[in-house]
Amino acid sequence: MNMLALIAITWIGKEYRFLGLDWSYIMILGFIGNVFFSMRFFVQWLASERQGESVIPVSFWYWSIAGSMIMCLYFIFRRDPVGILAYLPNSLIYIRNLVLIRKGRSVPTAAAPSQKPRETGYCPHCGHNLG
Repeated sequence: MNMLALIAITWIGKEYRFLGLDWSYIMILGFIGNVFFSMRFFVQWLASERQGESVIPVSFWYWSIAGSMIMCLYFIFRRDPVGILAYLPNSLIYIRNLVLIRKGRSVPTAAAPSQKPRETGYCPHCGHNLG
């Protein structure tokens, strides 16, 4: 069994020259991870267009987890500590966001000064004096 694993690992990790670049089958895993990670922005964009405002759908977090885990695996196979550390903690944060969503809680954030309501007597949309 160890010989089969060694052959598979060698075959998967072997680099091939194509279009003047070095390619390996492990890179397919990296491409898949990038597609998954990019899909999160695509679904967020679609959801925002449907709502007419910026929103983050729950599927954004699932795509984030999948992409982050696949990219972390890719960097583990490549033995790249920078990539591993870049993607390893992300899934924990994404999972925590899903837990908060399921509990129906949201983390309160302080409004920026530009987001505070205007004083009474001014139109909240354009700022013109209503008085």
